[in-house]
Amino acid sequence: MSPPRTRAPPLFSIVLAAGASSRFGSPKQLLRVAGRPLLHTMVTRAAEVTGAALIVVLGSGAEELAPLLKHSPGSLVINQEWREGLASSIRAGIARLPATCAGALLVLADQAAVTADDLLRLAGTWRRQPQYIAAASYAGTTGVPAIFPRTLFRELGELRGDIGARTLLRRNAARVVRVSMPSAALDVDTPEDLLGLSEPR
Repeated sequence: MSPPRTRAPPLFSIVLAAGASSRFGSPKQLLRVAGRPLLHTMVTRAAEVTGAALIVVLGSGAEELAPLLKHSPGSLVINQEWREGLASSIRAGIARLPATCAGALLVLADQAAVTADDLLRLAGTWRRQPQYIAAASYAGTTGVPAIFPRTLFRELGELRGDIGARTLLRRNAARVVRVSMPSAALDVDTPEDLLGLSEPR
């Protein structure tokens, strides 16, 4: 008789896509990657990990971007405080997580080279040690994509300003499991960044 299967702890994805793309010059969420707008591509990749357990945070240009997600799984959050910066979007996403959620996968919509396979590897690492943080390691640093356990949701919800979760990663360095992810080094911030972008799935 085989042992009973244990259920994986509930994991939600939060795709952060509320920025104004000021350095890019136009909404980079509309940039076509793998034949689709970047926003749709990144949401689809996150959905391969968590299915409909997914939250997309929009802000600047939300009226133009929201129709791209009409047929996507998950739910949409409009961050009215997007001008504050990234922390406001993290707060908006964390606030929408259900009480049953055990971990939050933070994904930046402009990390266009990060693939679904990258995110699946990260999730697999976290599920083996769900009390820890699983974070991408790239270019000599540790950052997002990263999965935070529920015990850190309060701290994520207290972030302020134009900063992401990296301060929490430094503060909780002893609890971080690093997953090599060179693709996470590419942020599409300017048109020149497209030169480093291939066509991952």
